[in-house]
Amino acid sequence: MFFDDRLATVLRQRATGEASLRTKYRQLLDLLGKERLHERGQDQSLMAAAWLRMDALAEAIPADTRARIIREPGWRFRSPDLASHLADHEPEVAAAALTRADLTSEDWAALIPRLPVRARGFLRLRRDLPVDVEALLARLGVHDRGLPAPTPAAATSPDAEPVKDIVTPITRAASASDPIPLRKVPAAPAQVSARNRDDAGRTEISALVERIAQFRRERGDNPVDSERSPRLPLGEVTERPERVVSNFGFVSDTNGRISWATSDVAPMVVGSRLFSATPGGGDSAEGAGIARAFARRQPIARGPISLSGAPAIAGEWIIDAEPRFSEEGHFTGYFGRFRRVPKAAAIPAGAEAREADRIRQLLHELRTPVTAVQGYAEVIQQQLFGPAPHEYRALAAAIAADAARILAGFEELDRLARLETGVIWTEPGEADLAALVRRTAAQLDPVLAPQNAGLALGFAETTTMLIGIDPDDAEALVWRLLASLGAACAPGETIAVRLNPLIGGGRAMAQLRCTLPARLAAEDNLFAATTRAAEGAINPGLFGSGFALRLARAEARAASGGLAREGDAIVLTLPLFSEDANLPGAVGA
Repeated sequence: MFFDDRLATVLRQRATGEASLRTKYRQLLDLLGKERLHERGQDQSLMAAAWLRMDALAEAIPADTRARIIREPGWRFRSPDLASHLADHEPEVAAAALTRADLTSEDWAALIPRLPVRARGFLRLRRDLPVDVEALLARLGVHDRGLPAPTPAAATSPDAEPVKDIVTPITRAASASDPIPLRKVPAAPAQVSARNRDDAGRTEISALVERIAQFRRERGDNPVDSERSPRLPLGEVTERPERVVSNFGFVSDTNGRISWATSDVAPMVVGSRLFSATPGGGDSAEGAGIARAFARRQPIARGPISLSGAPAIAGEWIIDAEPRFSEEGHFTGYFGRFRRVPKAAAIPAGAEAREADRIRQLLHELRTPVTAVQGYAEVIQQQLFGPAPHEYRALAAAIAADAARILAGFEELDRLARLETGVIWTEPGEADLAALVRRTAAQLDPVLAPQNAGLALGFAETTTMLIGIDPDDAEALVWRLLASLGAACAPGETIAVRLNPLIGGGRAMAQLRCTLPARLAAEDNLFAATTRAAEGAINPGLFGSGFALRLARAEARAASGGLAREGDAIVLTLPLFSEDANLPGAVGA
């Protein structure tokens, strides 16, 4: 790059909305935080304009939003000028900036004396500073934090002598981005007479004991803070509940070593490798698969890995991760998430479960090339690598759309396999079945009306029927059923829809009865029908109406309901919502 005009380009852009303001703030952080930007001798007037623009953006963006932008994982800056500039901002912004600064020892030595006194304390939260920098902080009097201040009622009594105020930092378990507030606490007088002690009803020792008790009470509210809080050397045994981590996010470097992780597990996993450093170094086949994907810079999907160490993270895990690349295209590592391997009791056994697992593995193998085809088609259609003829862009858009439909079909196959083997189930919740039916019918009406077809709802507009299913799952189920019936409608055909409550046998159910179109009524096995919609009509799914109805039946069964054919009608039953399982749900008209 002979001419670096990125800063001038950013300054020329206009930012109006909130999203564009945040984007420009990120861009200025990246450019002003690059050490080489200053080494290349940027125009001083341009640099001054950049600092002014950053201050103007800081006035328009809330402090917590700016702090969250600075704390984004995997981002650090190497400019001491940027660290000094941000240290004068709000406490949360200054704390986030001094946490993300990655400076040399010489830069820290020159920067720390120029920092505000308030900002120097934030550096005590870091554990990765060089030894000479920590010695400099000690010489400047920047120490770790102490006990919190007592409440006014517990600190002194109304009859006690007035005392001078001294400034003492607060101690509590805090994250690296929390500001260090300062409170005034009363300092004990050098000499207190016996009469004053009697009048106050407590001594300095009892006041200190109360402060320690208050500190423990406040810390005990959060088990995570309790583990990270400093302990007083009083010889007591801490009773801390055993905690097992179920998932956490991470970032790795180019060598596969974890460089960042979620704060509660970072001390236990940072520095660990995702695979063996040497090929054939005793790794399992699964570990070799992760190493092979890492070497090829490919995404890692459901890769099994074993972690050893603290009880909270020891055991078998599943890793999902994506490669990261810099603006120049250089590989910078991976970011992703660890998840615990499900317990054996939660995995269904038997031939059906094994068959479903094989289906899911096959679908995973098929998704990879389809996703790649879709990605390359979108690259051509959006001209990300250069201009392309309009004919090629049109073909690429069609290919991307077909790939999206194929992936949607794979999702339906995977969901059916999981539902029929009990791996997943419909989430409980509260949804209005009558409202869902009315809304779905209104969506289908513009397509069916030109054919003089449609859905005839046989219940009042004000009818309400609450079912105990998550609203999103319920809406997907109702759409799958009614869209499959609407796709099979012939011109002039009408589907009658009835909605009734069923109370009896100790269960309260909602019943949705729909007449079958002639094309589906002629099928011997409704759930194996291959009826497909005409071009441009309603599409019940990639595999036709029969598969869509079979998936709807599996979803209904997972919700303790059912979907069955009764003559020339199909009936969907779902449990009514109720606080008490023995009471019916709310039904009204």
